Amino acid sequence: MLNLVLFGPPGAGKGTQSEKLIAQYQLVHLSTGDLLRSEIRGGTELGLRAKMLMDQGILVPDEVVIGMIENKLKENESAAGFIFDGFPRTVPQAEALDELLALHNTQIKVMVALVVDEDELTKRLLIRGQSSGRPDDQNEALIHRRIKEYNDKTAPVANYYESQGKFKAIGGIGNIEEIFQAICAEIETVTANVRQ
Repeated sequence: MLNLVLFGPPGAGKGTQSEKLIAQYQLVHLSTGDLLRSEIRGGTELGLRAKMLMDQGILVPDEVVIGMIENKLKENESAAGFIFDGFPRTVPQAEALDELLALHNTQIKVMVALVVDEDELTKRLLIRGQSSGRPDDQNEALIHRRIKEYNDKTAPVANYYESQGKFKAIGGIGNIEEIFQAICAEIETVTANVRQ
């Protein structure tokens, strides 16, 4: 089973690359935002608990998110693998995800981080803001704050996967297809090593 974590700051191109990776490897997309919305819409126990917390402005605790991921794993037992987008964001989340996957006799094979400098990210997000209408993509100060938060909170997660030999950094500037090919090359290397 090919499970990969796709990382990158806002505007790094995760959405574009995850669509291509899903098509290439027949992966199930696991976006925590989508999962939360789906569980809330479905009126599940976890969804109701998450909604109650979100309505109070409280972050949904890790165990609720892990529970939602576990539901998705059970629903897709015959999947070729999963692509984790927006999760894990902290080391405790990464550890909890490892424990959960181990219970399902699988693991994260590779964590791919798209590396893009702050000037380029800011430029991309401002352009995206013009077409998407998202207010958080139109305010330069907010963009810098989001990038800083990403760098502060997720750098330790990269170190966590690096300590397991699973972290791969890919330059996220340039031709979309070339970036995609670079990611695929890393995935092929990892899966080839696993088969040996």
